[in-house]
Amino acid sequence: MKTPRWRVAVIDDHARSQAEIAAAISQAGGGVVAASASSRDAVPLIGRVRPDVAIFAVGLGDGDGVAAARAVMAESPCPIVLFTSHRGDELIERATGAGVMAYLLKPLRPEELPPALDLAIARFREIRDLRQRLEARKLIERAKGLLMARRGLSEEEAFHTLRRTAMNHRRSMAQIARAVILAESLGREVAGDG
Repeated sequence: MKTPRWRVAVIDDHARSQAEIAAAISQAGGGVVAASASSRDAVPLIGRVRPDVAIFAVGLGDGDGVAAARAVMAESPCPIVLFTSHRGDELIERATGAGVMAYLLKPLRPEELPPALDLAIARFREIRDLRQRLEARKLIERAKGLLMARRGLSEEEAFHTLRRTAMNHRRSMAQIARAVILAESLGREVAGDG
């Protein structure tokens, strides 16, 4: 069996909309791995099936799709595309604040679905990668500061020490920085117990 282009979860309380979305996904080479009509099911469903992307209707019978998207992004982040007939700036602002990556307008035009899903996935990965790089930089800066204070190194020497250690152990600088930070915190705990 061929691997689908995307594994998609659909949260929409209208059976006809769900069917149209599923048909467009299938036609474009994707597959629906889960579907629900309930905003309450969104977080556990996304957490369980781990789709490549999810499509949320804005108006759901038991709640708000934007609020459900926000809850998913807090618990089990994944790229989310909003499916709605609403076009107001307020909705776009709420959706952006909830972490929604793309937007599809009703009625569904199947040719618009693939670019929306691809865009959502690409934006999600880009943001995730930026966050990881920022976190790695923070770790490296903190580890450099510890090495500078503990060993009396200059900033450049501390950086080169981290880089050389990372290369020698075939690890990323962020992994080595975590180890330096952990060793420092363990050293303080042991010193505090003594």
